[in-house]
Amino acid sequence: MFKDITRRASKFAAIAAAGLLAMNVQAAEPIRIGSFLAVTGPASFLGDPELKTLEMYVEKINEEGGVLGRQLELVHYDDAGNASKARNFASRLIRSDRVDIIVGGSTTGATMAAVPMVEQAGIPFISLAGAVVITDPVKKWVFKTPQTDRMAAERVLTDMKERGLTKVGLISGTGGFGSSGREQTLAAASAMGGIEIVADETYGGSDTDMTAQLTNIRGTDGVQTILNFGFGQGPAIVTRNYSQLGIELPFYQSHGVASDSFLELAGNSAEGLRLPASPLLVPDSLPADDPQKPVVEAYKTEYEARWNSKVSTFGAYAYDGLMLAVEAIEKAGSTDKAAVRDALESIQGHVGVTGTFNMSPEDHNGLEAESFRILEVQDGSWKLIN
Repeated sequence: MFKDITRRASKFAAIAAAGLLAMNVQAAEPIRIGSFLAVTGPASFLGDPELKTLEMYVEKINEEGGVLGRQLELVHYDDAGNASKARNFASRLIRSDRVDIIVGGSTTGATMAAVPMVEQAGIPFISLAGAVVITDPVKKWVFKTPQTDRMAAERVLTDMKERGLTKVGLISGTGGFGSSGREQTLAAASAMGGIEIVADETYGGSDTDMTAQLTNIRGTDGVQTILNFGFGQGPAIVTRNYSQLGIELPFYQSHGVASDSFLELAGNSAEGLRLPASPLLVPDSLPADDPQKPVVEAYKTEYEARWNSKVSTFGAYAYDGLMLAVEAIEKAGSTDKAAVRDALESIQGHVGVTGTFNMSPEDHNGLEAESFRILEVQDGSWKLIN
């Protein structure tokens, strides 16, 4: 009798020890953050600061004890801005690397290529790309950190209207970002009322001179201002051509070029242009009571000290994506994908570099158009207008 009791007790102790060991092993396993980014190629100005941001903050979080007592592990691939590669890497992250969440997708094309697999697999995905189609209509597992191109269009058109500029000449790139931006600008102008797109020109990704398109816009009857919607080399070429032609109309760019590298490409030709951007480019101009000020200043200081290069709003999208992922995992209390997704969707008042995020079942971006600040180039530097 006594031996039977002893054997049962030993058996139960062994089972308990095995269970505890399994829990410890699970607790020790890293939380895997998957990412695919355009680190090289024509969109490297997006992916390079995004990867650097993820690397440095994963390292920092781990030094501070990790998340839920577990270290973070960044599993990343360079898709070079190619949608086909992005699709393949997303599949690898889900099926082979078995990541817990994905923070990536530098471009809209790369993001949308991955969306079907993300939705099928049921894994939380925080995109770093801008087009409104990423989160509108809402997709169960997909979120994003940049403001949408629709918000950018609304912010620019509102600023124009406040300046009494109601007849707009639009020029845009034919790539995914420019095409979507064009569509959203036309839609926003129609919805707002009191503002009219009187010229509508486009340029290709390999075009090296846009004087013909700008000449057409300048010759349009009544045109009062010009907006270029695009990213990469194109907007800098448009800006230089604009200056060469001696056009004196107020000039706007989109958030696609909100970085100091654009100023370097455009040179003196950028003087006086305006665009919508996060406050990251003008942290010193923010009032002391602005809730974003300490977040923006800390990110700028840490990034520039680590990489000895200037910050860009694109790296900030990755910062916000990672911090939202961390908050969701902590709120969920585990890496259970459904629980993390639900936690992401319920995040309110998360102050990031890009803006303050208020997610909901109806809004997987969580930002308002007002999170954009209007900046103007003055004496070769960004200045906060409003």
